[in-house]
Amino acid sequence: MGTFPSPPLLDIALDLGVNMAAQDRYRRLLEGVRRAIPCDAAALMRLEGQDLVPVACAGLRADVMGRRFSIADHPRLKMFVGSDGPVRFKDSRLPDPFDGLMEVDADADLSVHACLGVPLYLDGAVIGVLSADALQADAFDGIDDETIAALGALAAAAMHTARLLSTLQEACRRTGLAARELRAEVEQLAGGELLGRSEAMTALKSDIELCAGSELTVLITGETGVGKELVARELHRLSARAHKPLVYVNCAALTESLAESELFGHVRGAFSGAEQHRAGRIEAADGGSVLLDEVGELPLSIQPKLLRFLQEGELQRVGSDTPVRANVRIIAATNRQLEDEVAAGRFRLDLYHRLAVFPIEVPPLRDRAQDIDTLAGHFAERARKQMGLGPVRFTAETLAQFHAYEWPGNVRELEHVVLRATLRAAAGRRHEPVVVTPRHTFMPVELGLNAPHRDTPSPQLTAAYDGLSLSDATDRFRADRIREALVANDGNWAAAARDLGVERSNLHRLGKRLGLR
Repeated sequence: MGTFPSPPLLDIALDLGVNMAAQDRYRRLLEGVRRAIPCDAAALMRLEGQDLVPVACAGLRADVMGRRFSIADHPRLKMFVGSDGPVRFKDSRLPDPFDGLMEVDADADLSVHACLGVPLYLDGAVIGVLSADALQADAFDGIDDETIAALGALAAAAMHTARLLSTLQEACRRTGLAARELRAEVEQLAGGELLGRSEAMTALKSDIELCAGSELTVLITGETGVGKELVARELHRLSARAHKPLVYVNCAALTESLAESELFGHVRGAFSGAEQHRAGRIEAADGGSVLLDEVGELPLSIQPKLLRFLQEGELQRVGSDTPVRANVRIIAATNRQLEDEVAAGRFRLDLYHRLAVFPIEVPPLRDRAQDIDTLAGHFAERARKQMGLGPVRFTAETLAQFHAYEWPGNVRELEHVVLRATLRAAAGRRHEPVVVTPRHTFMPVELGLNAPHRDTPSPQLTAAYDGLSLSDATDRFRADRIREALVANDGNWAAAARDLGVERSNLHRLGKRLGLR
């Protein structure tokens, strides 16, 4: 290694002094790593407890970003974390965490033949891992340990810089809340995250951050299964009320006779069975927030009492004439069109306007298809942990099937499909890699195209794929998707790659193979 840094190392070092978003910082870091090391894939992972969580990857499938890699389940990662310097593997028999997850042509050998990793240290403690993988067994022979160590040091500095900026931003948004409490909140919400970087999800997260710090009443709308409750939890988590409870109320489960007592409480003797005073859900959330889920189902007779609370901040327990004040923020959610309910006389107009001070619409999954791979990877990792399985992978055909489907049940339906498919694919393979193929999904379509019945292919399917092998049908689907993205972006390949959720270089290679370039 020479006296002066090589251009990739210099670029990474210069980026440390530039103010940029964490994801942009990580992306530029991996671009520099791939220029310095001849690798097919690279990943930057943050250590969280006993798991390594990807914060950025290049040359790997998008579903990697939805996964968590348990150190105990991955011997190579365990060696990376436990080392004080670079670690290399060449044709090792130890399983590689990214086997089957590299973003290469469908007909290529997906097993990893060479891999290296370096722990990222800060003040003597490991904070993450930088790894690189290559399909050629001798790809890293010409790279010295000093270069790898330098990349690791720069990656650790970049991660630390991103953390500091994130902490400062969080502190500004959550003044007075200790960092320990922040971490506890995040841990409690593990498994329930707003995942995705599509334009629709970016806009949704922006609305959440804008509104969270206010005291405005929020009405969350969206189809069944889109994640309205997760939005409510995120609003509460980012608010100044986060140290107080978020109380959940399913309005659809409230009978008219019990709804008032459940929401506002009752005093002893108010009705048969009321043997003692009892605070309602709203009063119990004093200082915090209440999520009124399926608020469109709230009995009409209860709506004036909720309206009074929104207007005055006061409620009355059933059987009492004494008003009780409660400092509560109301968050409402519904999959109904409340304007239609108002027109039909089933919902009060004045209550609707009180609830919809800040409306937030959660996009359906079909409008954020770029996030499907990330979500699928996240659910696959959850299935792996729940079922005690080895690594769970999707074939390219399975992901193509996911992308072609309309997902009427949204994210919830995708989760259930992944869980069921993983269970089927794992039959008899408890400690071996599990590969999910289209035959495991049992979706009501072939290749993800909507059809009225599983046994009756749609005319669209027959016309588009009749007579093609599964590989050829997948290539045709990929080519069609790339053409659509290029048309939508006026022929700009970089913009098309962002919309499709793939690396630009990989899209160029795939386009060339498919005859599009």
